[in-house]
Amino acid sequence: MLARAAFFDAPGQTLRRVWPGWATCVLIALAASFVAALYQGPPMLYALLFGTALHCQSPEDRTAAGVDFCSRTLLRLGVGLLGARISWEQVAGLGWPTVLVVLGAVATTLLCGWWGAKALRLPWAVGVLAGGATAICGASAALAIGAVLPRAPDGETPNEHHALVVAVMATLLSTAAMVAYPLIARHLQLSDTGAGLFIGGSIHDVAQVVVAGYSISPKAGDVASLVKLLRVSLLVVVVLGVSIACRASTARAECKSPPMVMRVGGLVPGFLWLFVALAALNSLGCLRTVQDQLNLASRACLMLGVAGLGMKTSFPHLASAGWRVILLMVATSVWLAGILLGTTWGLGSY
Repeated sequence: MLARAAFFDAPGQTLRRVWPGWATCVLIALAASFVAALYQGPPMLYALLFGTALHCQSPEDRTAAGVDFCSRTLLRLGVGLLGARISWEQVAGLGWPTVLVVLGAVATTLLCGWWGAKALRLPWAVGVLAGGATAICGASAALAIGAVLPRAPDGETPNEHHALVVAVMATLLSTAAMVAYPLIARHLQLSDTGAGLFIGGSIHDVAQVVVAGYSISPKAGDVASLVKLLRVSLLVVVVLGVSIACRASTARAECKSPPMVMRVGGLVPGFLWLFVALAALNSLGCLRTVQDQLNLASRACLMLGVAGLGMKTSFPHLASAGWRVILLMVATSVWLAGILLGTTWGLGSY
């Protein structure tokens, strides 16, 4: 009877531990959403900054468990729910030339981040974070990639402050691109299709892609949105690749069993299975009645996760990342925009 009572009391104890930190992250997310709506700004950036301002609350016993729950569990859930936005029909509708251009741009941007980190004498993980955030979907990609990076003995991801700096820089650069890239497209007199490919392939954040694309024309906005969704669909491939590489590297370093005998389930994080499953269901048309709710849940989880990550760092912690990370993010963003713009300009039919 005592064991049975303890079993049923466990969820209540967990809720009591998580509640204060979770409620704090909810308040931060609500405040960030209100300010973003008021000033038409990026909500994730506000959530990061507001959370960082309350860093002093994170280490306290009352809030630590809830902040950790938001910054890890809810963050991964939010990334997994992004799969509800993707369908095969959307990707196929772009045409193979566009798909190949986007795939090439994403691959070379990942390499640019890797080699840029080496040139700037930064850890390889920072190059992966910068390249992935720029190539895929900004802050969401940085946080998803950071979730599968190897953990230090204290349970924290290495260079966690670098992941936050990458997320902040991705949001800031995306905001600047939202204003500048439509002007560039108009100056170069790109067609609606070409402008959509350039904007959807080079701006980081989904919402800012939509704003920039439709500021040119409805057709440019439609193309930009589809191209951006194609980039988001590559998130699972990139995160899976990073996860496999990290697990294989850890296995070799610890002289454990070789990577070939590792279980697939151990290599693929659970939130990636959720991403793939939702993308498959959406391709089959099974999510039409609940797609809006899933997208809303994804945004809510991501906001709570970002608020929790912000609370786990501080402004001096962010500043300690140094100018090299900022330069790397600028370099990868310029590279991606240059690849897309050059390709679009070279293909006169676009």
